[in-house]
Amino acid sequence: MSHFEITTVVAAPPRQVFDACLDVEAHTRSMASSREHAVDGVTQGKLALGEMVTFQARHFGLTWRLTARITSWDPPHSFVDEQEAGPFQYWRHAHHFAPHGQGGTLMTDVIDFASPLGPLGRLADATVLNRYMPRLIRSRNAYLAATL
Repeated sequence: MSHFEITTVVAAPPRQVFDACLDVEAHTRSMASSREHAVDGVTQGKLALGEMVTFQARHFGLTWRLTARITSWDPPHSFVDEQEAGPFQYWRHAHHFAPHGQGGTLMTDVIDFASPLGPLGRLADATVLNRYMPRLIRSRNAYLAATL
């Protein structure tokens, strides 16, 4: 299983950052480079505990769908989304928000994932996804930090 953590400082209060990270349209704007968009579940507005969304995007020249559900919820401190269906054997993304500086937020993403197909999946994780996924999350976070 692969694991990584990314911290990002955002010049907005924790509640605003928490809400932005649950906003489906903000997510799709932050992932515009992969043409990501919501195709099922909650496709507009903010997600809440127990709700799910299916995103479709292009990565590596292929179209992928990932359905995630909000499985943990502690506003404005944290929430967790987990894959219910999609390309990964396992996907869990914990989002943490803590006050930082003068009204800002320290946002921490904790992501655990595993690709399917046993040894081939582990090889894909080690050679490609362990670099690609953190870069994707950093790009998303940079967009959120710039817009908030």
